[in-house]
Amino acid sequence: MRIQYKHQKFQADAAKAVVDVFAGQPYLTPSYMMDRGSGYIQQSFTDDVNFTGWSNQKIVPELNDQLILEHLQKIQRANQIAPSNKLEGRSNGYNLTIEMETGVGKTYTYIKTMYELNRAYGWSKFIIVVPSIAIREGVYKSFEMTQEHFAEEYGKKIRFFIYNSAQLTEIDRFASDSSINVMIINAQAFNARGKDARRIYMKLDEFRSRRPIDIIAKTNPILIIDEPQSVEGKQTKENLKQFHPMLTLRYSATHKSDSIYNMVYRLDAMEAYNKRLVKKIAVKGITETGSTATDSYLYLEGINLSKGDPTATLQFEMKMAGGALKRKSRIVKEGDNLYDYSNGLEEYKNGFVVSHIDGRDDSVEFINGIKIYAGDVMGAVDEDQLRRIQIRETILSHLQRERQLFYKGIKVLSLFYYNIFMVNIPYSQ
Repeated sequence: MRIQYKHQKFQADAAKAVVDVFAGQPYLTPSYMMDRGSGYIQQSFTDDVNFTGWSNQKIVPELNDQLILEHLQKIQRANQIAPSNKLEGRSNGYNLTIEMETGVGKTYTYIKTMYELNRAYGWSKFIIVVPSIAIREGVYKSFEMTQEHFAEEYGKKIRFFIYNSAQLTEIDRFASDSSINVMIINAQAFNARGKDARRIYMKLDEFRSRRPIDIIAKTNPILIIDEPQSVEGKQTKENLKQFHPMLTLRYSATHKSDSIYNMVYRLDAMEAYNKRLVKKIAVKGITETGSTATDSYLYLEGINLSKGDPTATLQFEMKMAGGALKRKSRIVKEGDNLYDYSNGLEEYKNGFVVSHIDGRDDSVEFINGIKIYAGDVMGAVDEDQLRRIQIRETILSHLQRERQLFYKGIKVLSLFYYNIFMVNIPYSQ
């Protein structure tokens, strides 16, 4: 069965935003003489055509940085993004950032962007850098699945491959083929140094005493970094310069602040919801509530329903042997006294006797009038403890939503934010 892909306006808009930054660049497909190398393998090559390479045409001098910045600012204003004051990251080619919410077709979008850049300017050499082998394989599969779809739209196919240091003929083909070529590579393939130095930096006998990185860099490639927050550590940023990229495009839903260069398009969680690209967004925060007790800590993990009376799982402080305090979880029922269970801690002395457990609103009430709901935490709580609770609540909520939506063919994604603790976003599969 062949998958049918819809043309989504937001994906076209994201591609157009990148293309329009370089408006005025002519359509050119320059060739050059590749490095012949040396060694006996070279003897089988007798015609210069075997060494003809094709590269991305560099930005023409008429399209100077000031003009590109003006294009960028115009696009940013149109997309309601704060305009850049300068071209950020300019010391290593041009850099653009695209923010796209998880699950809305990020890989599809950057494949489409490749086709659009090729149609507008003739650029044909692309390298996709991914953080892991698993993501690398997923990207490769996306190219396979969308190949016929894009061929129908653009009248040509992309030649794509996964970088493998044992298959160096692919590097020569990447440089010498005049069609759109994409190399998919995970960061580990070029990050090691010293005794673990990667073959991509070595002069190899089987590669006619050439370095693969030099052949790649000569094509003036466009880098696409998938999930830069997971790829671009300090070492990787330095190593990426070895590719001599003309342009670097960064795609992610969760960019780090230090890896955002010249944002040209943004589709965040709320925008995805407003465009009806996701079914629903449910935001869940962990509430810190006050207490009349002094420094009392209490976290309601959940209500336990059964044939008998409901119980609750509470986390509170206990005094251990030697006087040390430790936070423990315990199942309690109506009438239980936290003062007794805590081994006589003063903070639980003032009425922390369970008076009512209500499964309808997942709450526990004490005789002192304090009421706490499942997922709430009150009293003295430090940052680490709060983060643990947030993660726990996310997992519980995610599994609950999965049970509700799995058989409807809807996938649930759970995302963490700095101020919004957890977001459940159901997507149609």
